[in-house]
Amino acid sequence: MNDSSKIIRVGILGFGTVGQGTWKHLVENATFWPKILGVDLIPTRASVRSLEKARSVKILPDQLTTDSESIVDDPEIDLVCELMGGVEEAKELTLRAFAQGKSVITANKALICEHGDELFQAAEKAGVGYAFEASVAGGIPIIKVLRESLVSNEFPLIYGILNGTSNYILTRMEKEGASFEDVLKDARDLGYVEADEALDLDGVDAAHKAIILAYLAHGIWVKIHEVTVEGIRQISNEDLQAAENLGCRIKLIGVIRRDFSNDHVAVAVHPVLIPVEETIARTDGVHNGVCLNGTVVGTVVLTGRGAGQDPTASSVISDLVDVVKGITGVSSLPKLLHVSPEQCVSASPEEIHGRFYLRLAVDDRTGQLAKVAECLAGQGISLATVSQTPHENDQPASLILTTHQTNELSISQAIEQLKNLPGVVGDPVLFRMFDPNEIS
Repeated sequence: MNDSSKIIRVGILGFGTVGQGTWKHLVENATFWPKILGVDLIPTRASVRSLEKARSVKILPDQLTTDSESIVDDPEIDLVCELMGGVEEAKELTLRAFAQGKSVITANKALICEHGDELFQAAEKAGVGYAFEASVAGGIPIIKVLRESLVSNEFPLIYGILNGTSNYILTRMEKEGASFEDVLKDARDLGYVEADEALDLDGVDAAHKAIILAYLAHGIWVKIHEVTVEGIRQISNEDLQAAENLGCRIKLIGVIRRDFSNDHVAVAVHPVLIPVEETIARTDGVHNGVCLNGTVVGTVVLTGRGAGQDPTASSVISDLVDVVKGITGVSSLPKLLHVSPEQCVSASPEEIHGRFYLRLAVDDRTGQLAKVAECLAGQGISLATVSQTPHENDQPASLILTTHQTNELSISQAIEQLKNLPGVVGDPVLFRMFDPNEIS
């Protein structure tokens, strides 16, 4: 920390939505920091890709630079907020900051997923903090809850909505009967969608967050290729209505399960039909919701805004405050609850059980349902409910099925067979039926 006065100066790498929000709230709340920290917390410089771009936050021209390294190397900068996104450049800048004895606060979930273990070890070796509350669930303090408030618990099941953009789209489709494309356009206009839309729409953003939660809860870094990742593009208004008829709503959720009998951990992100009485089913709009099933506390549900400038900036500043407390000696940043990497391994598809929703477009002819049921039975899958909607003008009929309990391997093999079954038109649409009360 600078010796000239009780001032801690903050450098921000990346001045997009979150970076500007962090700068704005640090300035607007400037009178708070001396009261709660005993020091002034001052945003000093920020790096950008373009100096000419218009910005909503007031900042002096000489406080902006296109040279991120100059901020990390600036001896006047005490702390670094890495809010630039991407992986390789962000990693190098983070390690560079650690080497100079500077703590780093990040919202970069992709970086943590790919290089978290290396970065945590580098921070510990350098004796600095590496805080990442803003990387998961926007303004919900889920990481602090896991590593501090519920540290006495083990977690057989963690699940929830981890992407506010996809939840916003599904909510509006369901409540307004709007099309996917129309709502997506509105989400773009509101700034909810990542520049790479696949991160939101194909479940990748939520998968990164689920991987981080799995590490915090179980000490295992699950590789992204080991995670079942599905998005929301194939969800239709017909599916949303069918879910309502079944007493459910469709949500894109991340699920982390651990079988404590063999320490196998399964991580997945996919659309599910979840009973309407569940809190997560009633979490709408850009809100995130995370449910923690703890062995001591029972069930805890946290909800809050998961998309937008202010919620994420709130988490960044929360981490800043924690790190500053460590620097000033008010308190130290708690270490994560590490579990031996050898203790947990990834679960196999045969070990992951559940019920499924299946929609097929089929030729409207006698015996077609029997052929489908026979195909499923060949994989040991039995049907729980069946409904069929005939279509006019020689169009395929819509066949909606739900299954009894089976496993991921059996259903995936059945889907491959259904794709080639005579009378089935196009690819089957498959979602999980998720009821936390059915998970042991």
